[in-house]
Amino acid sequence: MHIEFRHLRTIKAIHEAGGLARAADQLNITQSALSHQIKGLEDQAGVELFVRRSKPMKLSAAGMRLLRAAEKILPEVEALQAEFSGLRDGKSGRLHIAIECHACFEWLFPVLEAFRKNWPDVDVDIRPGLAFDALPALQKEEVDLVVSSDPENLAGVEFTELFEYAPVFVASAQHPLAEKPFIEPQDFRGQTLITYPVERSRLDIFSQLLIPAKVEPAAVRQVELTAVILLLVASNRGVSVLPDWVVREVKYSSDYVTRPLTEAGITRTLYAATRSDDVGKPYMRDLIALARTEARRLQSV
Repeated sequence: MHIEFRHLRTIKAIHEAGGLARAADQLNITQSALSHQIKGLEDQAGVELFVRRSKPMKLSAAGMRLLRAAEKILPEVEALQAEFSGLRDGKSGRLHIAIECHACFEWLFPVLEAFRKNWPDVDVDIRPGLAFDALPALQKEEVDLVVSSDPENLAGVEFTELFEYAPVFVASAQHPLAEKPFIEPQDFRGQTLITYPVERSRLDIFSQLLIPAKVEPAAVRQVELTAVILLLVASNRGVSVLPDWVVREVKYSSDYVTRPLTEAGITRTLYAATRSDDVGKPYMRDLIALARTEARRLQSV
């Protein structure tokens, strides 16, 4: 048998309408065309699908079996059509995000909460980009957006600027370095440096300051949570370097101070890396706009 979706819609319409004339009106075809369609379907099946002498017109046992199939299949087809329509219109899709900036989890969650309300049909997921090569995964379509401070020249990938931030030195108010107006690379000698559990090349303090200056701190202690880092710093258990907006947002204690790195300060830029084909999607544009709005809020705190 060669059953088409229109056959299933026909069976369902006749059953619900109780006759050919009303079913033909519902399907927007002539009664003659509808009768011809039923005859062709019955010829394929080799059985009658309707009890024709009954009023209203009733389905035979074979027709009822086809009706059950129609009631199961047609809603799935309609849902699939709605999903594809949403994809075409940019109202639905997938947004799997990889983050190469450990501190950015705290910044991103409010953004995603607003995004979820605006785009309930977009499937959102977060993957820690520190655990795998996020940018190659973006090119392979394993993720859809990468939050990164290290743009690269990659085919088919665009980096959209989100906001600038300054990595700042954080120490206890009682620490000797708290007296300095700014911090230089050599100041880290002899210090316990508290960082996120990230490889050195992805930490601003190492990539922007210590590695170029060939300076090694006395010890490096890795801590997962920002609040715990600030707790340890306030207790004078070590020093740290964090994005300026992180320190302002968390506001754990008044027992620590911040100082710029070097006299001129260091400025970094955070980017959203996306595939070039996805940049114009409405939900992608909205996410970037929400991210920038949240960044401005953090910078004004």
